[in-house]
Amino acid sequence: MTGLIKTCLTGLLLCWTYSVWADRFDHTAWDRLLRDHVIMINQGRASQVDYAAFLQERQGLQHYLRRLSAVSEKTFASWSKPEQLAFLINAYNAFTVELILTRYPKLDSIKDLGSFLRSPWKKEFVPLLGKMRSLDDIEHGMIRKPGVYSEPRIHFAVNCASIGCPALLNQAFVGEKLEQQFEIVTKAFLEDRTRNRYNASANRLELSKIFDWYTEDFESGWGGWHSLNQFLAHYADSLTDNEQDRQMVAAGGFKIRYLDYDWKLNETQ
Repeated sequence: MTGLIKTCLTGLLLCWTYSVWADRFDHTAWDRLLRDHVIMINQGRASQVDYAAFLQERQGLQHYLRRLSAVSEKTFASWSKPEQLAFLINAYNAFTVELILTRYPKLDSIKDLGSFLRSPWKKEFVPLLGKMRSLDDIEHGMIRKPGVYSEPRIHFAVNCASIGCPALLNQAFVGEKLEQQFEIVTKAFLEDRTRNRYNASANRLELSKIFDWYTEDFESGWGGWHSLNQFLAHYADSLTDNEQDRQMVAAGGFKIRYLDYDWKLNETQ
């Protein structure tokens, strides 16, 4: 009798474990593509994408995209918030790579895929959660939707296929590691002196235009901060290169100037 009970309990545990893992989306295929075809440079602070190699494996990429598209709204709603957010970020980045491949190598910028009347981010080519969506729909209508995730660090995770963007991470985002991954990409971007730096002589932070375009996201109360300066002061270690500068930025009294954005394609050189 005892053996029968143990067998039943073991079976129930295995079923529960399978159910938990079955409910999680498997991003392994995307993770493998990223590890094979994204090259981290500048000590991991930026990356270059081997789009030519992606073209050779486009069938594998498209298989992953079809799996993303097959997820129902009901299944998506059953996931934890980190699982949902990882799914949306991976979808945005993977469909962006696919968009580039539609014309690669005959383009210099993702902007070449748009027109005078419509930017590439407004093209509705992404079948996701039961609707045909644009990249803007995913980023602004889902990832940034007020009151849902309220996570400003997504701006260092989504990638717009441009040199000015934060690096395309060479691994897939996953729910159980999302907090750690957000910190990695945030600090890496802020440590890149081509895009973010402190000018001590002027007591001025010279920052990526991302902080100008999305100031409101950094002032929404995440981390208990309600101003961009507070957010930046929290990451003073990443924005500066010595203790004196770190103290100045941490004090929060700096001025801000925004740098020009480089829209050239983030391809391997």
